[in-house]
Amino acid sequence: MAIVTVRYFAAAAEAAGREQEDISFDADPTLQTLGDELRRRYGAAMDRVLRSGSYLVDGVVRRTGAHPVGATVDILPPFAGG
Repeated sequence: MAIVTVRYFAAAAEAAGREQEDISFDADPTLQTLGDELRRRYGAAMDRVLRSGSYLVDGVVRRTGAHPVGATVDILPPFAGG
């Protein structure tokens, strides 16, 4: 079992209705499985954030895919101005 602390910022926090939570997975998750779980929990609002935002995993910005997830993942909305 893997527990991932997910921290939400700006629009992601609004979509989730919280700033942080711990999510349990049966196996080590990837960004894809984490994103799928967040979409299942929070629906269209979170889907919009994930489609245009990014994940911060161990200090590295990732978009999505088969990248493994660390113990803490930040969900970042898109940023204006570069």
